[in-house]
Amino acid sequence: MATNQRYARGEYIALTADKAYASGDPVVIGAVAGVAKIAAAEGEKVTIWLVGSYDFTVTGAAAQGEIVYLGGSGLTMTANSTPFGVALGSKGSGSGDLEVAPYGYVTPAAAPAAN
Repeated sequence: MATNQRYARGEYIALTADKAYASGDPVVIGAVAGVAKIAAAEGEKVTIWLVGSYDFTVTGAAAQGEIVYLGGSGLTMTANSTPFGVALGSKGSGSGDLEVAPYGYVTPAAAPAAN
């Protein structure tokens, strides 16, 4: 093992909470998308699970494999929010339960080419 290693498997990471989180909340901080393992107040360290799938309440119709977004009111299928993960099932319109796999580490979008 490398002497500078912090996490052996990369299944979770601890980051400074950008707002208050309850255990089980979806979390997107920078390029990290996952699920809060523990409750944390803003400014405290929050442990974020990056792997697995979770049952969440999601607003909007979903088909398996579609992107699920994190908006100001929670998870949604509306594409103008922050990408959070992938739907692992389907559901009709309105608000309802859906199995979702968070992205984990998100690859940032490339900067636009200079003209």
